[in-house]
Amino acid sequence: MKKKKRRFKKQMYLFFLAGFLGGIIRGGVGIIKYSQSYKDVKLNPLYLGITLSGSGLIGLICAWITKDLGVSFLGMETLPLSFAVVIGYAGGDFIENIFKIIVKEPDIFQFLRKVAKKKENEN
Repeated sequence: MKKKKRRFKKQMYLFFLAGFLGGIIRGGVGIIKYSQSYKDVKLNPLYLGITLSGSGLIGLICAWITKDLGVSFLGMETLPLSFAVVIGYAGGDFIENIFKIIVKEPDIFQFLRKVAKKKENEN
């Protein structure tokens, strides 16, 4: 039982890392895209860290859900790590774009500044 639990934890850790890798690839593509599209692009390390961690978490959650549902892929007990990479990439992109659509701001920090300024004006 302990061996199975340890193996499960190891698999989940690997899926988090694979999702994180998907986020790194996504971040690299975004940096290249913005640096070629705009001048004086500044990299926000906090924003990058949040999106990378989110991608890792998405990869982990999707792998966990798939395992709990008992879904198999080509007869394998768990999804291949490559799926977690793709899920991390696509999931991070999906969530970020949904956020942008809902709050109508290009990133979370501009949204938070706007909210803080609004609260200041109310006081």
